[in-house]
Amino acid sequence: MTVIRTCEIDEDRWERSRRTGWMNMDEVHRARILVVGAGALGNEVVKDLVLSGARRITLVDMDHVVRSNLNRCVMFREEDSAERRLKAKVVAERARDLDPQVEVRPVVGRIEEMAEAEWKDHDIVLGCLDNVAARVHVNAHSYHQGLPLVDGATDGFAGRVQVIVPPSTPCLQCGLNRSHYEVLEKRFSCTGSEVSFHQPKIAAEITTTSIIAAVQVREALKLVCGREDAIVRNVIHYNGLRNSWDELELSFDPACPLHVNRT
Repeated sequence: MTVIRTCEIDEDRWERSRRTGWMNMDEVHRARILVVGAGALGNEVVKDLVLSGARRITLVDMDHVVRSNLNRCVMFREEDSAERRLKAKVVAERARDLDPQVEVRPVVGRIEEMAEAEWKDHDIVLGCLDNVAARVHVNAHSYHQGLPLVDGATDGFAGRVQVIVPPSTPCLQCGLNRSHYEVLEKRFSCTGSEVSFHQPKIAAEITTTSIIAAVQVREALKLVCGREDAIVRNVIHYNGLRNSWDELELSFDPACPLHVNRT
């Protein structure tokens, strides 16, 4: 008979995670995870990743903390906004309070500036962005590198999650509509050069952010632990007012530039 001492169970940080049956903590510890965006979704995603056992995270963001972030960003404090501290650096610092063994590497800058070689240094990408152009960029580079992408977005009490696994699933761009392309056209001049264009601010609150981030991390953990069979294959939409989910079946778009050679 094997005797399990309660104190031994209590001292194992990941004991409850292992009880899920499919969480391979060695794989979670080893996974090289790229998180793009350190705002509300990025805060929650990094928090959930660290508490789930992720140890190797790269976090990309160019922005600084402002006071209006504080209603939905668990890692930020009043003093961070007063000092206009950089979001990526603040999240990296606070993540170590959750697990001293985690390595969150903050990259301050636009994701469009990240070198191609750096994409290859990761196993999976989580998109936590609030603008179409950056999301299209992340989608294209992830797909090109063969990296799974778990994209999340929120708008007030609404949210969505899409899991993209090259080459077996449609990509984010396959689901873009005319309004998305109108935003992209406004952002770039006729020469292809980027111009100053700001999308309007949208409503944001913590309960929706928490739910969408949790689903993103759960889907990422499935992929890291070899459970691709269990991932969300379509786009799922969350309605926080009704607490309901709808699933939108997405097909490959033959006009999508990432699938032009698909047969």
